[in-house]
Amino acid sequence: MDMEIVKCPGIYCGRNGDTSGNFSLCGACPRGTRRNDSNDLSVCELCGDTPYFYDWLFLGFMAMISLLLHWFFIDFTNSRNRTGLVILHISAFIESVLAAILTLLVSEPAGSFSLRSCKVLQLSDWYTMLYNPSPDYTTTLHCTQEAVYPLYTIVMVYYAFSLVLMMLVRPFLSSRFSNHKGTKAIYAALYFFPTLVLVQAVFAGLLYYSFPYILIVTSLITLALHLANFENQDPKSLLKANVTDGRNIAIMVGHWVLHGYAIISITELRDPQLHAPLIALVPFPALFYVLTSYYTDPDKLDQVES
Repeated sequence: MDMEIVKCPGIYCGRNGDTSGNFSLCGACPRGTRRNDSNDLSVCELCGDTPYFYDWLFLGFMAMISLLLHWFFIDFTNSRNRTGLVILHISAFIESVLAAILTLLVSEPAGSFSLRSCKVLQLSDWYTMLYNPSPDYTTTLHCTQEAVYPLYTIVMVYYAFSLVLMMLVRPFLSSRFSNHKGTKAIYAALYFFPTLVLVQAVFAGLLYYSFPYILIVTSLITLALHLANFENQDPKSLLKANVTDGRNIAIMVGHWVLHGYAIISITELRDPQLHAPLIALVPFPALFYVLTSYYTDPDKLDQVES
């Protein structure tokens, strides 16, 4: 007598079926598959979706973090003498681009720049290990899986490729073209890459839903810190310093790119005619700081009080 097949307990537990119509016991769905809740069989079906625009923006944000950290530590560890650092900045950019290309090529479908993915439905999809059911309240049915395939693991693959490419290329360039100025930045990367992997492992779901707001707030704060670092806070001096020095121009344009990326991520350009013009606002925070710096200079405030 055949046993009646009932729906698997929990949110993510499913069954694997074969060509003869037999089904396995309830358990974790294989990578790249997800439980179909349209019937009571709870069959694990192959995910056939492609990442949404927001998914690509999330992946771009996670890739951008490592590149920005590379550039920051290259600059920060050579604050006394920044000559000859351009080759290291370019190398970090090329390493990141190559790592992204390799990551896409090894992901399903292999050998193409497209991705096959499972649709993100809710925050719990990122933390399936927290939703293992206990049908009889004594034993736990382990159904931990990558329900957001491949958004969870592909970021870690990218970081692995980035680290390998950095170790293959950067030491040679540092010793050959920049008098070993990139050594400390390489050591810093050996620390921040494991940290980024840990952040992705623990906070990926939270970052997925909040990264646009984290990006816009952080970029505004770092822009203000950059402008506040100038000794002369006179508007004309600030404007001149940021349009005549190559490093300052790069920092300013970089912040504008981050502002624009955050705006696109928040709006997803769902209404292009309404949302696209918002990108023109990216210079506004810098201009606002420069134009109001005279009134916020502590020395000027002291003069007003006296």
